[in-house]
Amino acid sequence: MAIVISKRIEYDPKIEKAVSNIVKLLNHDYKISKKSIALLLLQSDESIMEMVKKREGKVYKLIAEIVEKTCNSFDKPLNYVIAMNRQRVADDIAGKAVTYSRKKSSMTVSDILERITINPITGIPIFVLVLYYGLYKFVGGFGAGTLVDYLEGQVFDVYINPVVNSIVTTFIPWKPLQELLALDYGVITLGIRYAIAIILPIVGTFFLVFSVIEDSGYLPRLALLIDKVFKGIGLNGRAVIPLTLGFGCDTMATIVSRTLETRRERIISTLLLALAIPCSAQLGVIMALMSHIPVALVVWIVFIFLVFLLVGYLASKVLPGNKPSFYMELPPLRFPKVTNVLTKTYTRMRWYFFEVVPFFIAASVVIWFGNITGLFQNIINVLAPIMHLLGLPDEAAKAFVFGFFRRDYGAAGLYDLHKAGLLSGNQVLVASVTLTLFIPCIAQASVMVKERGIKTALAIMAFIFPFAFFTGFVLNSLLNLLGVSF
Repeated sequence: MAIVISKRIEYDPKIEKAVSNIVKLLNHDYKISKKSIALLLLQSDESIMEMVKKREGKVYKLIAEIVEKTCNSFDKPLNYVIAMNRQRVADDIAGKAVTYSRKKSSMTVSDILERITINPITGIPIFVLVLYYGLYKFVGGFGAGTLVDYLEGQVFDVYINPVVNSIVTTFIPWKPLQELLALDYGVITLGIRYAIAIILPIVGTFFLVFSVIEDSGYLPRLALLIDKVFKGIGLNGRAVIPLTLGFGCDTMATIVSRTLETRRERIISTLLLALAIPCSAQLGVIMALMSHIPVALVVWIVFIFLVFLLVGYLASKVLPGNKPSFYMELPPLRFPKVTNVLTKTYTRMRWYFFEVVPFFIAASVVIWFGNITGLFQNIINVLAPIMHLLGLPDEAAKAFVFGFFRRDYGAAGLYDLHKAGLLSGNQVLVASVTLTLFIPCIAQASVMVKERGIKTALAIMAFIFPFAFFTGFVLNSLLNLLGVSF
């Protein structure tokens, strides 16, 4: 026989009074109860606030005054206060409806794993191991190393590119058209090669690892683990979701940042995604570049992490707003289901691949046009003095031009320079740091404009562009001053 437990949620008297007053002022139908609308208004739900403002007109001013007065009467955000009220009722109902067949004192393996993943003493080493074996060894070693070496070094360099170059130069007499399809900057020999031989295997291995982490229930525990660190940069543990997704694709992660509670948090997360979070392909290429100099890789990680914390901290001090609250349901840890992991990986790879190939082809066409008109070379000439300040060769400017279209495109350009022996260990490190911090690609920039508004997006890019080169200059100067050589 089913037991039905019904209980009305009673909020703090001040909240109940505010809800009652707001309900009286609401004159339109919202498809859901007016009490629900009032509670969402008190929790500063932006979409509801915008809808009520549009429908209620002048009355909204009175509603906004009630919301502001009620918010000021609590020392914690109302969304937190309301959530805790609901949690207490849910716990009470669960306590009456649920019985346990085992003693609470007994600990299962799952219980032990759940505790050690959220305890900083044990959780941080576990997180480091996940990064080392998941990203460095599997994505950086296997994806960016073994798979890229085979596809790029064997399939394209030995078979596809020579055949394409031969066919194009034999049957197409016009040099500009030859360069559009093949040779140095051709759609096939450069754009398609980058997309399939360098980017696709790295993205695929990253999404496979991320799907395993996501399906295991580990991600919410990571959010809880780093919540205190994120509080120092104006975010909370929930921000780990868009920021972690940024290691897959910053464009997708910028969209996901809309799930954060306040505009302040969304702006800070967007800034950090655009500045200091490399996408999976860029991350994999950089790991491949520095795989033979692990000390330089450690320096790159530490340097980018310090920039991440510094910029986040300064942004939290500059942008107005209250400290964010954090609460999140922790699902049970479990062994990932193979079908779930494969489905998620395939879906993300397909989405990413169909997004990235058109951009790489378009970028190749634009670069071809810039090359035959001399515009591309003029841009490189403008960037050449900046490259000198960074201690980089003139050819490195090409990677930054590529990076304007897509960051992973730029990273692939660095990969070619390194393979040609044009970059020393120090230059690889400086170029990798600068390119990581470089302005976001066209796709991410367009999403930033859509999600944050054109003024905010332009302000973020105006900050990032000089900051990236200044940071690269500082790093190069420090390496020279300290006599460090990799």
